[in-house]
Amino acid sequence: MAEGIKIITKNKKATHDFFIEERYEAGISLVGTEVKSLRMGKVNLKDSFALAKDGELYVYNMHISPYEKGNIFNKDPLRTRKLLMHKKEIQKLFGLTTVKGYTLVPLSLYFKHGKVKMELGLAQGKKLYDKRQSMKEKAIQKESAQHFKALR
Repeated sequence: MAEGIKIITKNKKATHDFFIEERYEAGISLVGTEVKSLRMGKVNLKDSFALAKDGELYVYNMHISPYEKGNIFNKDPLRTRKLLMHKKEIQKLFGLTTVKGYTLVPLSLYFKHGKVKMELGLAQGKKLYDKRQSMKEKAIQKESAQHFKALR
C-alpha cells in the first residue's frame, strides 16, 4: 500500500457476501481509548454496516474492544460511530442506498498519517450460487498457481 498507511483490520466476509461496486474513504469520529484499542488491533468489522441518516453517515455494529487500562473513559464497544465525509458524497450514497438497493459495507480500517480511516464499499448482495461460483474460481486459481509452481 501507499506510504504512511498501516492497516488495522480487513473485513474478509464482505467480499464473500457482496459484490463491491465502488470504494470510498471516510474518516471516523472516535474517543481516545478507542484509538488506543485500535492501535492494539482489537476491532471486529464482521457484522458492521453503514447508513446515511439525517444528512450524516454512521457505522453500526463495529466492535472495538474496551481499552484494558482505560477505566471510566471506555465507551460501549458496539456504539454507533459517526463517519466523516463530504456532504455531496453522503448525499450521493444516501440516494444510491435508498433507490437502487445498495448497501454500505466497511471493508477495512487503517491509520493514514496518524488518522483513523475506514474504507467503505458500495455493495450489492450475492446470492448463494454467486458465492459458490466465486469459491470455485478461487479454488481453480489456487490449483493452477500450485501447478505452475511445481513446474518450475
